[in-house]
Amino acid sequence: MSLSTFKETLKPCKHNPSTSSSVSSSFSSISHNFDSSINPRKPPKSSLSQQLLRLQDQDHPFSLPQTQPKCPKKETVLNSEGEDIDDEEEEEEEEEKKDRILRPKLESFQFDPTGPYEPLLLSLPGEVPAIQVPASINCRLLEHQRAGVKFLFKLYRNNHGGVLGDDMGLGKTIQTIAFLAAVFGKDEEAVNLTTSLREIQPEKKGPVLIVCPTSVIHNWENEFSKWAAFSIAVYHGPNRDLIFDKIEAHEVEILITSFDTYRIHGTILSKVQWEIVIVDEAHRLKNEKSKLYIACLEIKTQKRYGLTGTIMQNKLMELFSLFDWVVPGCLGTREHFREFYDEPLKHGQRSSAPERFIRVADERKQHLVAVLSKYLLRRTKEETIGHLMMGKEDNVVFCAMSELQKRVYQRMLQLPDIQCLINKDLPCSCGSPLKQVECCKRIVPNGVIWPHLHRDNPDGCDSCPFCLVLPCLVKLQQVSNHLELIKPNPRDDPDKQRKDAKFATAVFGTDIDLVGGHTHNESFMGLSEVKHCGKMRALEKLMFSWLSRGDKVLLFSYSVRMLDILEKFLIRKGCCFSRLDGSTPTGLRQSLVDDFNSSPSKQVFLISTRAGGLGLNLVSANRVVIFDPNWNPAQDLQAQDRSFRFGQKRHVIVFRLLAAGSLEELVYTRQVYKQQLANIAVSGKMEKRYFEGVQDCKEFQGELFGICNLFRDLSDKLFTSEIIELHEKQGMEHGNHESAKLDFTELQMCFLPQKEETKKSTEASEDSKTKDASKRTVKPGLEDLGIVYVHRNEDVVNIGSGTQGKKELNMHLKDTVCVPVIRRKAAAAAAVGGKNTVENAASSKIRKKSQYSLLAQFMGMEEVEFSKWLLSATPEERDKVLRDNKRRTDKIPDG
Repeated sequence: MSLSTFKETLKPCKHNPSTSSSVSSSFSSISHNFDSSINPRKPPKSSLSQQLLRLQDQDHPFSLPQTQPKCPKKETVLNSEGEDIDDEEEEEEEEEKKDRILRPKLESFQFDPTGPYEPLLLSLPGEVPAIQVPASINCRLLEHQRAGVKFLFKLYRNNHGGVLGDDMGLGKTIQTIAFLAAVFGKDEEAVNLTTSLREIQPEKKGPVLIVCPTSVIHNWENEFSKWAAFSIAVYHGPNRDLIFDKIEAHEVEILITSFDTYRIHGTILSKVQWEIVIVDEAHRLKNEKSKLYIACLEIKTQKRYGLTGTIMQNKLMELFSLFDWVVPGCLGTREHFREFYDEPLKHGQRSSAPERFIRVADERKQHLVAVLSKYLLRRTKEETIGHLMMGKEDNVVFCAMSELQKRVYQRMLQLPDIQCLINKDLPCSCGSPLKQVECCKRIVPNGVIWPHLHRDNPDGCDSCPFCLVLPCLVKLQQVSNHLELIKPNPRDDPDKQRKDAKFATAVFGTDIDLVGGHTHNESFMGLSEVKHCGKMRALEKLMFSWLSRGDKVLLFSYSVRMLDILEKFLIRKGCCFSRLDGSTPTGLRQSLVDDFNSSPSKQVFLISTRAGGLGLNLVSANRVVIFDPNWNPAQDLQAQDRSFRFGQKRHVIVFRLLAAGSLEELVYTRQVYKQQLANIAVSGKMEKRYFEGVQDCKEFQGELFGICNLFRDLSDKLFTSEIIELHEKQGMEHGNHESAKLDFTELQMCFLPQKEETKKSTEASEDSKTKDASKRTVKPGLEDLGIVYVHRNEDVVNIGSGTQGKKELNMHLKDTVCVPVIRRKAAAAAAVGGKNTVENAASSKIRKKSQYSLLAQFMGMEEVEFSKWLLSATPEERDKVLRDNKRRTDKIPDG
């Protein structure tokens, strides 16, 4: 029967009013089905499309706009059959005109044939059964998340594992769930709508194992229940045997367990034939000797996937451990990786490395990146959702320790315990040819820390005196943060309290009365006082500026005792705050987060770095303070990302507080070293070569590595500043003027009132000039804020990729020449005898100070007040001040 004949049979029906609408609807549906052969795009298989189709069948006034066939297409098809249908078309047009009177126009409503309202097809075209992400999930994914799902499925198709290494906050969880929903055929709408899929029996798949930190188990549960209909069980707690019985009975599709549970019960779970194994926070598999790593090696599946935002944290060999578990053998053997990648990359990054070392390191770097690209997908926030966010500044603030802190720090370096470590390689005083560590100074019976550690073993242990390193480092960090931390903790056992009291008495010395004795201070006013803590003195001034402008602050500390002190400080200042640490119940944590995000009165959130580093979304805060740095750079980066994540509406400014001249400067420079190695190995970036030291190499310990560097006295120098400025000076000598970039230090120095400088004799040497200028210009300028030196971390750690290696200068107020820049230019000019350059720099300095004073007057502030405001202002706010000031000056007529 031809189409024209079939339409003739429908003609009489239109005269019956009771049936005309239903027949018209049927005809419209049939015509739509016919026209679908011409237009290959099918309506999206989403709940929205289903509703529209059902409403159309019921002759609802709303209908899909393209259900009626287009006239030109019908003419082409019907004329090919040689039939004249002009009369029928005219009658149909009359009916359509009547329908349009009753139906609203929806011509603007169009489905994108490749848009998010359709399922995301992962399998090859024509492949049966089709593997696709349900439209209900696909419509919620961002573009980079769809690419991540495709990457995971590509690994699955090739029957091996890989690592999804997106930055924290880019949605690794939802990408994983979308991938699993596609693999397990959770697209129920597509199955119901497509007849061919009804007849296909999907292959029965084994269960999926997800291993994650205990703190995010419930988050995984909630996300699965939100996005897809899986049969989920949690293997954690007292009901493990019951859950395991369900797994053997094939009643569980997704099993979630914690790292600790799997480490203990991995032997039982490894008996299951898993379809897929996913390890969240996969950087936990960095140590090949850990029990967790050994347990994970027993998993019987090749489809192993790791999720982590910090692929490498401390060493390049950690990279090997992770990928050797994900795809065994992909990087060769451990020894091959160490010789072919690890050693060349580390030695090529040495500041004085020969040219051939640098060339070999560049070749090996490119080779490693090419190999990893097969198994790794790494994206950053700047590459993916940077256009949706206001940006972030990571400022490193070197705070001056109080005079009392400095004296206590010096006394601790003079303790017999630390002196034994410092002098370990010197010849023994007894006259033997052995070193002190091998002879008479192996044990320290007259020490303060050593006798307590070996109270049951007076002859010492096998690792003496190196067993003292960690306890001494902890004490030095405590002195750098707050003197109260080295006093006895009332929560400790009496024996440890006596030991800490003895140590406090030794290092406080004659200043013991100034700190209230060697016992724990119970005074609220004493604990909240800032005069004896350099970091708190700087924090007090910064906090006043932020809170007066309505900013919300996240305040992180690694120490719970430090949080107690900061809590009293906030109470004294009248701040409304929340607090989260290890003692906070798991069920209460999310309510604290929600309350802080929704309540305008909550100004500060005190968070323990160890308890709140993962799983918190605190996008209402736009200021982040990390009170004490961690040896692992990933810890500080995770803390920052509690605020800087998708949903943040304001510019985020991070302040990492470091005690200048203390061990914390070495902690930070090692962070820089580790971040640079990670960027080189994972992303193939070209990093600046600041340091002479090479990790795990006794021959090249340089300024970073080795026990002597750990306990070196840095109080008489600007350790980090000198390393960075030396690199910039070398860059200028080699004609690389981009290295002398305007950084945050210079920006601050420009807007801080400078004191009168003492004139030095012109006969002084070039080195003494530079050193004296450093002390005169840097320290007094920030003295009122208690800050010695400041820079941006992103300017020190390159963020450019490939061979570019240099970040374009994008700084507000770039016309302003600041004091440190003047000092460097003057030093460079003096080296070549350029007196005119020095004179021009001096006159430029006077001119810029005058411009600064005018800006302060324009803002209606004193110079010091304006300096403090600038310290906490965002680049947009600084730029607005310049624009407004320029607009005002343009309106003032000349003369």
